[in-house]
Amino acid sequence: MKFLVPIFLFFAFACSAPKSLEKCDLIITNATIVDAKKDQIRGSKWVAISEDVIVATGDMDAMPWEAAKQIDAEGQYLMPGLWDNHVHFRGGDSLIEENKALLSHFLSHGVTTIRDAGGDITTAVKSWQKKIAEGNLQGPTIFTSGPKLDGERPAWAGSIKVTNEQEVVLAFDSLESIGINYVKTYDGSLKAEQYYQIIKEAEKRGLKVTGHMPLTALLMKAVELGLDGTEHMYYLFKACSVKEDSLTAVGGGYGMMGDLLATYDEQLADSVFEVLAEKEFYVTPTLYIGKLLSTLAIDDHREDSMLQYMGPGVQNTYEGRVRTAKRNASSLSRNRNALGEKFREMMLPLYNSGTTILAGSDCGPYNSFVYPGRSLQGELFELVAAGLTPAQALACSYINGPRFMGLSEKYGELSTGRRADLILLSRNPLEDISNVASVKKVIKDGKEIL
Repeated sequence: MKFLVPIFLFFAFACSAPKSLEKCDLIITNATIVDAKKDQIRGSKWVAISEDVIVATGDMDAMPWEAAKQIDAEGQYLMPGLWDNHVHFRGGDSLIEENKALLSHFLSHGVTTIRDAGGDITTAVKSWQKKIAEGNLQGPTIFTSGPKLDGERPAWAGSIKVTNEQEVVLAFDSLESIGINYVKTYDGSLKAEQYYQIIKEAEKRGLKVTGHMPLTALLMKAVELGLDGTEHMYYLFKACSVKEDSLTAVGGGYGMMGDLLATYDEQLADSVFEVLAEKEFYVTPTLYIGKLLSTLAIDDHREDSMLQYMGPGVQNTYEGRVRTAKRNASSLSRNRNALGEKFREMMLPLYNSGTTILAGSDCGPYNSFVYPGRSLQGELFELVAAGLTPAQALACSYINGPRFMGLSEKYGELSTGRRADLILLSRNPLEDISNVASVKKVIKDGKEIL
């Protein structure tokens, strides 16, 4: 019996001793988490981060973690950082620094990842990509297509010309040597035959391909060959016309849009969308830039709050589109308005079919007054105006973007093992999508940068 008291005291002490806490680099406390996948918010949560990864999450009534740095998110909404899935860096060597200056504007608007859709300063973009990944440059994570693939007379500087099968193979060799993340096509002078060859070569090499499609090609044929996505709505729109074959055979380029509009068939569109969903196809509508350009001839952008932050060289690139819009004011505006309305009508049936929509802004030099960061928010507003819920629109950005890049296991949710690219908002974006603009803090790679 003489041993019972000491043994009892030993166990009593062991049970009452405080448990040691797990250590991490950063803890966000009292957060309301925005879950776009489930269209719900979850209050009173903590998120523990080590280096650039979320290591644990939980309820505030039990937090077995400690960190040297803590962010109290009381009354704020925490969600993954936004993805802009269509941006451009371009304008030649003289505009490299002005393009580089755009990186900070993505971050300040909550955009932590971007998909560069091609330009003529690929070497600089690859350098930024590396420095950002290494933590030596502040900016969004960059995925890039490198140079676009176009025909004999490329529409944009820096593109690679492909006019036969051998040149397609050599172009892919060049792209792979650069270290591109996907392939982007453009329809400046690209012929249908080479367009189809590009898709076949991408399939052979395990690369995703998206972009513009020559209007002499057929979207559904391209999809059967392995096309992964399309940028803008023109080519999908063309596939929904009952006269697509005859209009394609006649040619006429973008001048056929009026005829396509008159022969658009909703039943055909539904069947097209169904096939695209089965093929896990991606559509980047870029509704915001279409709406902006439709009124470019009459809107005065001189007082835009973000214009002052664009370099003089970038501002100069805006003038070309402005002049064209004013020169063709009545017909261009009328056509853009009619097409824009139809494209918006297509969004909800397209989404409901299961086709994957990507939110992308098309911002960058030459795309007048389409500002980095803010224009992605504008694209989300347009998707909601077209019928999507705020949660669905957000998913088009930061859930579907990673899905295109094959990175769904690393991004898109606030859960253990996911990338710690996060934003804190002062208002609930699921209640009103405009609240996505209420950015209070930005955490990039696990570090508070704003």
